[in-house]
Amino acid sequence: MKILLVEDDATTIDYIVKGFLEQGHNIETASDGHQGLSLSTSSQYDLVILDRMLPQLDGLKLLAALRATGNQTPVLILSALAHVDERVKGLRAGGDDYMTKPFAFSELLVRAEKLMHRGQSVPVTTDLVVGGLKMELLTRNVTLDGQELMLQPKEFQLLKYLMEHANQVISRTLLFEAVWDYHFDPRTNVIDVHIAKLRRKFEELGHGELIETVRGAGYRLRQRH
Repeated sequence: MKILLVEDDATTIDYIVKGFLEQGHNIETASDGHQGLSLSTSSQYDLVILDRMLPQLDGLKLLAALRATGNQTPVLILSALAHVDERVKGLRAGGDDYMTKPFAFSELLVRAEKLMHRGQSVPVTTDLVVGGLKMELLTRNVTLDGQELMLQPKEFQLLKYLMEHANQVISRTLLFEAVWDYHFDPRTNVIDVHIAKLRRKFEELGHGELIETVRGAGYRLRQRH
């Protein structure tokens, strides 16, 4: 198995690397968040072991960026932040397991091997394509029939969610949760405003019909045939 360890403490790095090498696993290391993100998005791993308090880039931000690319490689968070609220934060951010320091290597090995067997050979998706609409998740570049669309951050997130669920009717509740992180209806027209902005940008390229309003149900991104 191929493992990436993102950890900045030299003693912990040596301890974990020695343990996994003895068990016959391949393991690479990154000592800061930027290096960890670069390696995790450019190479395929069976598991990422991730510290939270990292130089350059915080571990949860690294994890969020990794998941934003569509990468579902199992991530085991290994952190000194042991309070239940911190563990919940790590799991909600996309972690598959959470262990606290200090730790026993035997337990880390068992948890790691279970995650690796569960998530072997997970493909990395970096592009979304719906007909002539293409979104590059790493560069955040969006094109329609080869012409670039300039999107604001929320417009990008909204379109990304619609593309991930192309041809499906997406309710306002789902959009509020996925794009604005509201777990209630804030009674605003923010969704309508952003949908209208996207439509105008599509119209400028001759494709204003791509986003359909389904009365009483939500919105649907239509795939042209």
